[in-house]
Amino acid sequence: MSELEGLPEVAIEVVEDRSREARCDVGFLRVRRLSLRNRYADGTRSATYAYDLVERSALDAVAIVLVARGADGAARVCLRSAIRPPLALTANGGSAVQWEIPAGLIEPGEDGEDGVRSCAAREALEEVGAALAPADFTLLGHAVTLSPGVLAERLSFAVADVDPDALEAPSEDGTPVEERAEIRFVPLAEALAACAAGVVSDIKTELALRRLADRERAP
Repeated sequence: MSELEGLPEVAIEVVEDRSREARCDVGFLRVRRLSLRNRYADGTRSATYAYDLVERSALDAVAIVLVARGADGAARVCLRSAIRPPLALTANGGSAVQWEIPAGLIEPGEDGEDGVRSCAAREALEEVGAALAPADFTLLGHAVTLSPGVLAERLSFAVADVDPDALEAPSEDGTPVEERAEIRFVPLAEALAACAAGVVSDIKTELALRRLADRERAP
């Protein structure tokens, strides 16, 4: 039996839809509705066009690869069930829960590589219960953009070794989207196979696991 069977079932209920009354320029996510024009190197300009983009106070994020190693040194990676309401609330919606590596938003003031490591340490404790220091993390490649047509978020990757037997109860962030998460340590090869099979469909998770696999193969 795959270690990724038994994903928690969570049904999302819409209690109230405040879309019509809500301002687009306040809240966790803010929509800017702009009229733009491109200015090219030769001095010409494009036609004016409408463009919407999304902003938030904590813009960038870190995805965290926690690695447990057995006596043979083989990597097992931490996957966590995550509640993602948009997956269930769109027209083609399905399950609201998927497997992901832990991740979190880099807070204002967490600057540069040191800030990425600090965020990774905080989120590892919050989401998995792994008490790690920022210095325990190594950056895993360069940051990437996920949806630059909408959001200027840059996603960094950090990796650290961890002892699953030393995990504490996750502190969580106090919101219902983080409660009751399942945490599994899965062989890296099985996790990659789950990505190929669509069992794990989260893009940051697949990219992080592939980067880890490349590092594991490096001499």
